[in-house]
Amino acid sequence: MRFREKIVNLSQIDFSDDAFRITTEKQVDDLIHSINHVGILHLPLLLKKEANYTIICGFRRIEACRRLNWSKLEAMILDSDTMRLECIKYAITDNAFQRPLNLIEKSRSIEMLSDFFKDINRLSEELSVLGLSEHPSMIKKLKDICHLPELFQKSILSNTISLAMVLELAGMSWDDAKGFINLFNALKLSLNKQREIVTLAKEIAMREDKSILQVIEESHLKKILMNEDLDKNQKAHNIRIYLKQRRFPNIAVIEKSYEKYRQKLNLERGFKLIAPINFESPTYTLQLSFSNMTQLKGLKTAFDALMENPYLNKIVD
Repeated sequence: MRFREKIVNLSQIDFSDDAFRITTEKQVDDLIHSINHVGILHLPLLLKKEANYTIICGFRRIEACRRLNWSKLEAMILDSDTMRLECIKYAITDNAFQRPLNLIEKSRSIEMLSDFFKDINRLSEELSVLGLSEHPSMIKKLKDICHLPELFQKSILSNTISLAMVLELAGMSWDDAKGFINLFNALKLSLNKQREIVTLAKEIAMREDKSILQVIEESHLKKILMNEDLDKNQKAHNIRIYLKQRRFPNIAVIEKSYEKYRQKLNLERGFKLIAPINFESPTYTLQLSFSNMTQLKGLKTAFDALMENPYLNKIVD
């Protein structure tokens, strides 16, 4: 590395130039405390320009010094003729060997290097040398994430949506994707439940000739979300049930009828009647639970009575 250590004025550092920023972390309170007590242990790396300096590594360290009202700091200085690719490698390495990078940081690294390595396998090899071991297939998925709108990126960083859901939503119009992201930020759903809601909303929109946004911003869904008497799990459950009933109205009617007759069965303790999934099969399951022979004999008597129950016939027929 061609650099020299030098004391530089903070006024000479261009804080607006983020060309080599990898980190997504903006909070510097921890660094302020550390630097104020022990100083900077790992010097920032700057690139000399005509009248100022561009930050290559150490964005947070330098920001912490600025907030401490330092006028000067010691840094490592790269010559002004240092190639851009060399600067990018320093920036990636400085971050990747300190901690695991999040999805946005990986995407930024990939995007920077992809200008110089068009072959995906060659790019993968170069990233591995710099501390980012990513398979070519993953590189393709990650590459454009750093260009997604801020709402997307914040949801990724907060773990509201996973990479799989990001890729699915990124293929939609921005209005539809934003509607789902806002919904998922409010409910904090698992990936499977997110996928269920996305699939149901898309199918409803297609069947009813509406936009996806119209479906997920429908007044009934808004009422569920605004209901302060429900917690997030209850809201998620109600929304999924509502969308399912709207997508499969015939099944909803059957489910309502089934539940009415199931309650009238007054099943003995130890019995559990399980309906077929989505009522696509005619096969029901009757589950018995017992801990001794006496209980089992009691269930036999209850079973014989159940067989004569007219509401069971209505359910099966």
